[in-house]
Amino acid sequence: MQNRGGFFHELRRRNVFRMAGLYVVAAWLIIQISGTVLPMLDAPAWLPRTMLFLLALGFVPALIFSWVFELTPEGLRREAEVPAEQSIMSDTGQRMNHMIIAVLVLALAFFGFDKFVLTPKREAALVTSAHEDAAKQAPAPAAPAADDKSIAVLPLTNASGNKDEQFFSDGLSENLIIALSQFGGLTVIGRNSSFQFRDSKEDSKTIGERLGVATLLEGSVQHAGDVVRVSAELINAANGHTLWSERYDRPYKDLFALQDDITKQVATALKARLLTGSGAPAQSDHPPSGNLDSYTAFLQGKFYVARLTEVDGREAITQFTAATRLDSGYALAWAELSEAATGLAARYLDGESAQQTYARAREAANTALALAPALAAAHGALGYVHLTADFDWIGAEAEYRRALELSPNDGKAKFNVGELLAALGQPEKAIDLTRQALATDPLNARWHTFLANYLLATGQPDEAKQAILKAIALQPSGTAVHEVLTIIEILRGDAKAALKAAQQEPPGPWHDFAVTLALQVGGDPAAADAAVADMMKRYATLAPYQTAEVHALRNDADKTFEWLDRAWSSRDPGIEYLLTDPLILRFREDPRFAAFCKKAGLPATTTAKAMDAAVTRTNKS
Repeated sequence: MQNRGGFFHELRRRNVFRMAGLYVVAAWLIIQISGTVLPMLDAPAWLPRTMLFLLALGFVPALIFSWVFELTPEGLRREAEVPAEQSIMSDTGQRMNHMIIAVLVLALAFFGFDKFVLTPKREAALVTSAHEDAAKQAPAPAAPAADDKSIAVLPLTNASGNKDEQFFSDGLSENLIIALSQFGGLTVIGRNSSFQFRDSKEDSKTIGERLGVATLLEGSVQHAGDVVRVSAELINAANGHTLWSERYDRPYKDLFALQDDITKQVATALKARLLTGSGAPAQSDHPPSGNLDSYTAFLQGKFYVARLTEVDGREAITQFTAATRLDSGYALAWAELSEAATGLAARYLDGESAQQTYARAREAANTALALAPALAAAHGALGYVHLTADFDWIGAEAEYRRALELSPNDGKAKFNVGELLAALGQPEKAIDLTRQALATDPLNARWHTFLANYLLATGQPDEAKQAILKAIALQPSGTAVHEVLTIIEILRGDAKAALKAAQQEPPGPWHDFAVTLALQVGGDPAAADAAVADMMKRYATLAPYQTAEVHALRNDADKTFEWLDRAWSSRDPGIEYLLTDPLILRFREDPRFAAFCKKAGLPATTTAKAMDAAVTRTNKS
């Protein structure tokens, strides 16, 4: 013990421990700085590894040097040659202590600078670069051949000088879309796509080609006090020539008559009188009582619901509720209230709050149907409740198909039927209907995302990637689009691309899901296990279905079915994707899969394909 104690005392006296600490801290600082600077200088990939190797290699010689030599006023001398009374080891040790503190301060300063200044900039640059890559990789949406009887209503410019009136001009634009859609032979582009060209500097030919239409309707709206001024112009998209134009100055109380006049004159200019009607009941967004305050609240609700955020969703519900309070017979407002409530519950709520919101949505949809049995939106709203809240697949299909019968030109109705058929294990039919819907709304990022899922389910990962890249190009900050790309890259066998895609998902639960999935195939089992543990802890209530997906990717059947049961118990809307989920479907031959389908009221058969097990981890947690 004495000899051992004497040896350690000698190590301390000769400052060997201090040298070790100083060397490690300085080496760490060098590595961190080089890791930031070298990429900026386009240094070769081998240089950082070489620096790390040399620093590690130099550690032991540095300790030996500290043991053998002593720094004296005359310079370096071997420790054995320095008389004890001339040794300044203690002074050197104090100086080394100061150096260690100084390097630690520098290291902490750099750590803070890197974390709070450099890292956000790097991540922003990465996201920007990824979006540019996505835009480059995503083929430009193929412009369908423009039918002579096709039109896009561009968002009418808000000329009121008051940004709070934007909802009014948007509402009038959407009213024209709805009214023109009543003509059976006229192709009318949906709001989502046409509104992409708000304040666009592109010429009419470019817009027409991107939307696949022959004509454009554009203009402006000015609402001042009791007067509404509308300027409208119908343009030949190919050459920019004006086919018809008109300016209207009407009292606000005559707004609905004004809307009808514009629709009739546009239809006449398009020679739509030669078109046949759809034979379906007319769909209108006007309140039956003609209450303009109710209509204003309705337009504000539509304005907020289009933003697809939780805060705006809640405000939309407030506005739709106000519209129904001002006109209790306003069936469309009740239908939109139901849709907004269902969407809020499905995307952002869980537990009791979700069930209460679903109950409100169900009541609003039933009210809309009682008021207007022939209103397509009312059937669509109830179908949405049946699909998302009730898992009533038969009821949802009946309502969605009835909505399509009532509004056969409505792209949303076609998309909804496709979504329901996908839930029932028929992704090929979903692909066809979604493509039909996209013909009327080609810039709808959400529909491109669903198309990507359906293509992946039918064993077309490359085509699925092209579809999701279109969605990303259209809506780079959209929720869950990069998460879909992550799964696609996993199934394509590209672990590196999967992690890159996951890191581009905006912060929030979907980002965490995507990163957890990517880590499962990233070659770091410890990181993969830690991510799964964190996900099970943080999102056990919010996302049990996604947790089941992660365990399926890990090839853990027991955990997969355990979390599917949790998803059923908590009524997780993710169950809708079961029969098109290539992750879960790897266990389709497991008896528990058929049992779960029976419990969920789903068929146990599907035409979708399971994932390739070759790209997954095989070890269980």
